[in-house]
Amino acid sequence: MQLGDEPSAIRTALQVGAERTVDYLPLLAGKRVAVVTNQTGRIGTIHLVDSLLALKVDVVKVFAPEHGFRGDADAGEHVKDGRDARTGLPLTSLYGSNKKPTKAQLADVDLLLFDIQDVGVRFYTYIGTLHYVMEAAAENGLPVVVLDRPNPNGFYVDGPVLDPAHRSFVGMHPVPLVHGMTIGEFARMINGEGWLANGVQCDLAVIPCAGYDHATLYELPVKPSPNLPNASSVYLYPSLGLFEGTIVSVGRGTDKPFQCIGYPGSTLGRYRFTPRSMPGAKDPPYKDQPCSGLDLAEYGAIQARLDHRINLQWLIGMRATAKEGVKFFTPFFDKLAGGPKLREQVEAGMSEEAIRATWKEGLDHFSSTRAKYLLYP
Repeated sequence: MQLGDEPSAIRTALQVGAERTVDYLPLLAGKRVAVVTNQTGRIGTIHLVDSLLALKVDVVKVFAPEHGFRGDADAGEHVKDGRDARTGLPLTSLYGSNKKPTKAQLADVDLLLFDIQDVGVRFYTYIGTLHYVMEAAAENGLPVVVLDRPNPNGFYVDGPVLDPAHRSFVGMHPVPLVHGMTIGEFARMINGEGWLANGVQCDLAVIPCAGYDHATLYELPVKPSPNLPNASSVYLYPSLGLFEGTIVSVGRGTDKPFQCIGYPGSTLGRYRFTPRSMPGAKDPPYKDQPCSGLDLAEYGAIQARLDHRINLQWLIGMRATAKEGVKFFTPFFDKLAGGPKLREQVEAGMSEEAIRATWKEGLDHFSSTRAKYLLYP
């Protein structure tokens, strides 16, 4: 199913936080509001910002995360500040050198409203944006209201827990690779665990979803970023995102981003693809070079949501079949994995089950911590 197809019955019965206007409009009354959002912040088919303006909310500016306000920038691309063509509102990027709102940028703001669809994976940068927004708000005495949305990967918890010594924007918190929390639950954890700088506390309100629980399989109505175009890519993302720290392409620049893996000369798999320059992938790895590897799209659409675990076999297999002397891992891998341990385990030839056994203690500890912040069964 492509994101944006006809909504499923489960989505019709579910209300996201943004749709529960009666619960949060009173919090915005008389306030100068800055909205932190992107293309996923919608009430039905209308963008949240357009809806708020129609409801006479005093929106003074928009802060946009990676991929920009309209969601069409490449991963890692510098997004320029400017004005929204439709509303004339000033746009400020929270990606690149300015990941945290400054005191000057918040001088004309009374409240920050956060509404971004997350996918529940530690290295997806929207939870980093959330962290810095909460931190800036706490330091400047401003409240934050998070409009919650379901986590499409919220039905399981898995992977290595990040070592804080290897903290970066693609891994800021000591959580597993798949944390099983909505963005609202994660905000509560950031606050409750004292993870903001100097232990500051944010004045936080979360507007929860209605009709959601962690067993819900939620199909996103809008692409959360350019290279997660459908449910298969979202389900595969926890497993395939790690390949961005290797020589392997994840299909950026094809019609199956995060649904296939391969590289020129790979001997694992018979699937062929050639990355091309396209919107959202202007300069993809191996542009115009034929790659060979695996087509995982069907697996992602069906099996990935049944397994309730990250798949390490593809990583282990790709590494094992790489040519002698090829440097398979890049330095970025350790950031994605949350430290060097997973790379060292794969390089040492450990099996998937042996690697998974080393995660158990961290996952057990995290699960007990996570339970304190859950809003949904």
